[in-house]
Amino acid sequence: MALERRLPERRLFLRSDTETRFIRLSPETQLLIWSGCTIVVAWTIMSTAIFLMDSIGAGNFRAQAQRDQLIYEDRLNALSAERDLRAAEASAAQDRFSKALQQISVMQSELLASEDRRRELETGIEVIQASLRRTSIDRQALNDQVAELAEAQSNGTDTASISGAGEMSETVDLLADALADTAEERDRIAADAAAATKRSADMELELALLQERNDEIFRQLEEAMLVSVEPLDNMFRAAGMDPDTLIEQVRRGYSGTGGPLMPIQYSTMGTDVTEDADTIRANAILSGLDRINLYRIAADKLPLVLPLHSNFRYTSGFGQRWGRMHAGTDMAGSIGTPVYATADGVVIKAEWSSGYGRLVEIQHDFGIETRYGHLNAIRVEVGQRVSRGDRIGDMGNSGRSTGPHLHYEIRVNGNAINPMIYIRAGRDVF
Repeated sequence: MALERRLPERRLFLRSDTETRFIRLSPETQLLIWSGCTIVVAWTIMSTAIFLMDSIGAGNFRAQAQRDQLIYEDRLNALSAERDLRAAEASAAQDRFSKALQQISVMQSELLASEDRRRELETGIEVIQASLRRTSIDRQALNDQVAELAEAQSNGTDTASISGAGEMSETVDLLADALADTAEERDRIAADAAAATKRSADMELELALLQERNDEIFRQLEEAMLVSVEPLDNMFRAAGMDPDTLIEQVRRGYSGTGGPLMPIQYSTMGTDVTEDADTIRANAILSGLDRINLYRIAADKLPLVLPLHSNFRYTSGFGQRWGRMHAGTDMAGSIGTPVYATADGVVIKAEWSSGYGRLVEIQHDFGIETRYGHLNAIRVEVGQRVSRGDRIGDMGNSGRSTGPHLHYEIRVNGNAINPMIYIRAGRDVF
């Protein structure tokens, strides 16, 4: 009765040339029509509001993505500049170190030559001193003989004895002159020895100063190596990989003999310096440079960068979604957006694959695979070797997808891994 009071029964008359008909609209029918119209209007309003909110949100996400990209590019440029500066400093320090080694070698040669000269002078002085001692003994004997001859002459000895005494006096004078010459030679050799000793002391002081300079060069090189290696260690640890194990695997794959980075081995005048502190530090620096080179090789083989270089929006992350496991990360953009390989590898699948739609799968080293799903076009073939940054396809909406986006997966030994772990790890370096 209440419904009839608010919605009384109505009749809709339909008249033609021959007859008149009517449609009876009961209160229940009118209520049903009013409810349907209300639902349609409400649904229209809500759909419009959701569409507007999504458009506004997408605009905000795009703006935020652009800001993040600008910040990322600025940081990348700063890191590149710092890396180039460190590389230049390391190269200059290595040049200074090479020059210092050459100077040390020359100075060591001079020092050894001076030491040999000093030893020769000491030997000569000892010989002269021995000659002086023998001459002094002979002179004393001759003086005794002269005294005896003089005494004999005073006692009336014959002329032959006197003649012999004269000859003995001449011999004494000759020995005296030789003794004077020997003393002069001794003084000259002593002066040369003193000069050589002073020169040796000066060279030792110069060598000590050069050693301090080498220590400063080594310190700068070691600091540069620490600054260069530590971010790489942190990057691989953040990606869930042990740096030492990774380096060993890369070294086994690049184990050819020779190469520009060889340990320093040198000797000076037959002296073994393989255990010298400077040699150990230099070899440690070269080992660090070799480690950086191996890191560079390993980084090229790991998917540490984004597969998209254009603006995009993260729409779904790794984990549970609608009661099922979502094994990758979704990145939404416009159809035809270029998709790039995130690391060096070999294409093992490039075809339609059920829910993935058009799928490209790349096999990398260390048991790592990357998958790129829902593509609009595939630009590689199975068996093709690709490098990081090579275009492998275009973003699309193929397969089980609600809109154009890229489904990006990383699998290690067949197990799905959150791609953001690798992407965040690479942001601090690339």
